[in-house]
Amino acid sequence: MTATKQNIRHLGLEELAKYFERIGEKKFRTKQVYEWIWKKGAQSFEEMTDLSKDLRLKMTENFTMPALSVNATQFSSDGTVKSRFMTFDGHMIEGVLIPTEKRNTACVSSQIGCSLSCKFCATGTMERKRNLDYDEIYNQVALLNQQSEKTFDKKLSNVVFMGMGEPLLNYKNVLKAIDRLIANDGMAMSPKRITVSTAGVSKMIKQLGDDKVRFNLALSLHAADDKKRNQIMPINETNNIAALVEALNYFYDKTKNDITLEYILFKDVNDSQEDAEALIKIYRQIPTHLINVIEYNPISGAKFTKPDEDATQRFTDFLVKHRVNVRVRRSRGKDIDAACGQLANKG
Repeated sequence: MTATKQNIRHLGLEELAKYFERIGEKKFRTKQVYEWIWKKGAQSFEEMTDLSKDLRLKMTENFTMPALSVNATQFSSDGTVKSRFMTFDGHMIEGVLIPTEKRNTACVSSQIGCSLSCKFCATGTMERKRNLDYDEIYNQVALLNQQSEKTFDKKLSNVVFMGMGEPLLNYKNVLKAIDRLIANDGMAMSPKRITVSTAGVSKMIKQLGDDKVRFNLALSLHAADDKKRNQIMPINETNNIAALVEALNYFYDKTKNDITLEYILFKDVNDSQEDAEALIKIYRQIPTHLINVIEYNPISGAKFTKPDEDATQRFTDFLVKHRVNVRVRRSRGKDIDAACGQLANKG
């Protein structure tokens, strides 16, 4: 029986060094190959052009290098680029590149599908097939970075885990991917330019605090009382607002990292003055630096609609009047189903 070949991306520097020593290769090969994998974002052994053909063949015989491939790319009229990636085992995930004058942001997925069934989210209608491995998440960012350089002549400046899946239900892989993104021998990104968005897994938010992570956190709140939140986000039944407030305070005490509250406005659901008052109460209980009020993006099968501009303005004006730091986040890439809540492998 043939032994299963190991994914070379899952080898640390020491393990890689031992392999090259075992096959009689020089020490510098370790750094060379490690750079190809992480810094240069190689998709195959063939791309490692400064290695001999013999060595590349030997590595192919000993290891696998499962890579994502770009299955489809769509360009929005506002400059947003959505890519559908295929995994080595035939699953599809989506990642979005959002360019602005000041920054180019990659919105990335952490799972294939999602298990949380949020009522306003297209991904929530999909079954969760599996978690993405940390090297797949990194690979996704690397491909979006290549796209950013090619299309906009600019490297990625920011990464947000706001794509498909719940990042805190793929905790180890997400943290390991971020470790590679911020490593000097990886993408050397600043952790302050990385944001992990969660639907609210209070136990894992506290774990982030215990692990003293250095990246920012965003909570998808979307309703300021438990009854409403239960209806649109079933996760609230086991992670209610009081538990989330406690967890976010714990996280901040341990890390002092930025916390943002995300709040999608739904017409006649969570856009009244009463809702704004309830939101202000939560805002005052958490050391959050910002509330992002997000435009709702329609998805098929959902009963929600977007409030008109006047209602949105009234809501945000009320928050501002009560000294809340608020920003209205306009959706990007709506015409290609690339906006917040729309990722479902269409295209």
